[in-house]
Amino acid sequence: MKLIDFDGLFDEKLTVYMEENKNKYTEKQWEDIIPKLYKKFGDTYVAKVKCTPKEYYAKMTDDELVETLKAHLAEDVPAPEFLCAEIETRGAVETLEPMLFDTDAQAATYAFNLIGDDTRAYDAYFRILRTAEADEELKSDITDIFKLHADEMKDRALRSYKEGVASEAMLEILSRVRARDEEVYEILLKAFLTYEELPMRAGYLAAYGDERALPYLLKKIEDISIGFIEFQELKYAIEALGGEYDEPRDFSDDKDYLAVEAAASKRAATREETLKS
Repeated sequence: MKLIDFDGLFDEKLTVYMEENKNKYTEKQWEDIIPKLYKKFGDTYVAKVKCTPKEYYAKMTDDELVETLKAHLAEDVPAPEFLCAEIETRGAVETLEPMLFDTDAQAATYAFNLIGDDTRAYDAYFRILRTAEADEELKSDITDIFKLHADEMKDRALRSYKEGVASEAMLEILSRVRARDEEVYEILLKAFLTYEELPMRAGYLAAYGDERALPYLLKKIEDISIGFIEFQELKYAIEALGGEYDEPRDFSDDKDYLAVEAAASKRAATREETLKS
């Protein structure tokens, strides 16, 4: 497949245009102008292909569009926005789905971004969540989508959690379930009580919003062995559920606390220098 580097062609035209108008616009103005020029380029006749960039991709079938996108990624030729826009317009979820399972994380991410929050892809998304070898960033993005539809995904998430598959992602999804469910609450509470790394699990209880978790959070925050990060997350969870905890705690020897303080001091010094100048 011979790829057309439309972005490269645009860059050539842009270089000439910027040279001809180099004293006409400020840098900020160019930031606004260039996207408009690129959009206009999509409707500009290109002799090399005997049509406009938009028309070039509009003539392709769904399969041809996806194969062209894969070729761009494989050959490291920038994928034009016109190509991606045409794929999005078609809503070619079934054609894009195989790319989600590509061993190349970039290809899988492209497919995910083009499909987005489309229920037709939920089965594939869920399989990816349950695949240990899948890209972690992709799984995180999928989890974010399922959190928006947690009530619909509840039964799947419960089954997967009980099977011990993708447990953390399933807890995160379950924590966003809005319809009150005793089983979900018990799972989130048990996960908090039996896990050494507290921050995320405390956050799940806060997100779920059941005030019955307050006594357990208050009991845990009184543990003087917990570090600064754990303390902060527990305090946030307590306050999110309508409680409060104001007992003083000394973290002067805690490495995370010292790092936060150092960063805060650096930001303050930078602001002061900026004001002076």
